[in-house]
Amino acid sequence: MKKIFEVEDLDCAHCAAKIEKAVSQLEGVNEVTVSFLTQKITLDAQDDKFDAVVKEMVKIAKKTEPDMEILGI
Repeated sequence: MKKIFEVEDLDCAHCAAKIEKAVSQLEGVNEVTVSFLTQKITLDAQDDKFDAVVKEMVKIAKKTEPDMEILGI
């Protein structure tokens, strides 16, 4: 399953890269892209693990960038 999430308050490209790297290492993730410029996260993960990956992605994002909000969850 592939989904694009809009984000708010992602403040720097370095944080985007840290989030992308951490999420890409989660079990079930096929591909993830976190874009500081477009303020979007594109997540492609296995269907049966998608919800669990999204929950972990939110935790990783909050830990890395506490003010960031992921919309559409």
